[in-house]
Amino acid sequence: MGLYSVLFLSTFLVIGAYGGCTRNIIPDLSFKLTGTELAFPCESTKNIYKTTGRYVAKNVIATRMQIYKDEAFVALPRYKHGVPFTLAKFCLKTRGCKATLIPYPCWPLQEEGNCEAFQNVVDLAIDPMDHLWVLDIGLVNTLEQPVRRCCPKVVGINLKTGLVVKVINLESFVTPESRLQYIVIDYSKDGRPFAYIADGGSGAIIVLDLQLGTGFRIVLPAAVSGGSCGVKDVLYVALARKPCGNVLYFSYLSCPRLFSIKAEFLQKGQANGAVIDVGCKPCHGKIVLLGTDNGAALFFRYKGESDIFIWNSETAFKQENFLLVQKGDDCRLATQVVAGYKKLMWAIESNFHDYVCNTDGCLGPSMAVHPLIKTCD
Repeated sequence: MGLYSVLFLSTFLVIGAYGGCTRNIIPDLSFKLTGTELAFPCESTKNIYKTTGRYVAKNVIATRMQIYKDEAFVALPRYKHGVPFTLAKFCLKTRGCKATLIPYPCWPLQEEGNCEAFQNVVDLAIDPMDHLWVLDIGLVNTLEQPVRRCCPKVVGINLKTGLVVKVINLESFVTPESRLQYIVIDYSKDGRPFAYIADGGSGAIIVLDLQLGTGFRIVLPAAVSGGSCGVKDVLYVALARKPCGNVLYFSYLSCPRLFSIKAEFLQKGQANGAVIDVGCKPCHGKIVLLGTDNGAALFFRYKGESDIFIWNSETAFKQENFLLVQKGDDCRLATQVVAGYKKLMWAIESNFHDYVCNTDGCLGPSMAVHPLIKTCD
């Protein structure tokens, strides 16, 4: 893939060999997450939550992650009942394989039914100004009997102080068909922060000016949101940062093609004629975008498969330009890859497929956070 990829791999990938579901990749940098290792204000609160059904350990799953200095922030979506808090953090300096998840920024902001608090955090992103932006869809128990608790919103938290600095209500940007799924953060050339939110249900991208709290919806062309692609399922997005201008890549899971649009067009609401057909997805057809290296490289995997690949978006979207960066196993699938602590690329993975089908057993889902590993053949 050229000089860029060689530099990337030599800088960010840890080389090693592993195998099996219980692999110990790097003892000091590998963490198992579990619904039983949650921090409560006190033991009596924990007992009350258990007896009232507000805490069901096996229903807790971590799906998305961001890293700031030596801390990892994770989304714990309320897909099922019994998730006591939906945004958490843990320290990457912790010794031992198990991490204790601590509610972030505080316990009171996790109260279900309190619209001043988080209801269902499904994604999060950190900007260069040390702000954590949280996407809260307001709808809980989405895999059981969905309950609309509050309006969807984006919340900004200053990571240096732990204080909420911005709340943007998304009610005016959604439709009855909306399903908000992912958020990415960008900056305009004049320094204004923007958020791009994937609305998979209505086939749109919501663009927010985070400074002003204003925004608009960009309805995607039929080729992206329907038409030849058929089903509207998961709308994946990933922002590639390039010297000539940032580019948002996006695609539905079931769509056979990948698309893109320059960020400058998104910020101006100029979508007509601006969406580019990047190319056809190779053989398997269905790919899951996992994230970027904060540059031009995108990570992805194929649906139902655990191997993680990287593609330098400055090259053609063809299989010969896809490089395998981690050989997976049959136990867990990555749901995100992010850059972070110790200048490594980190993956968060789980058996989410078992969790959805209720086949993950009485102990709940298997979750892990660890650096990407380049295995030897």
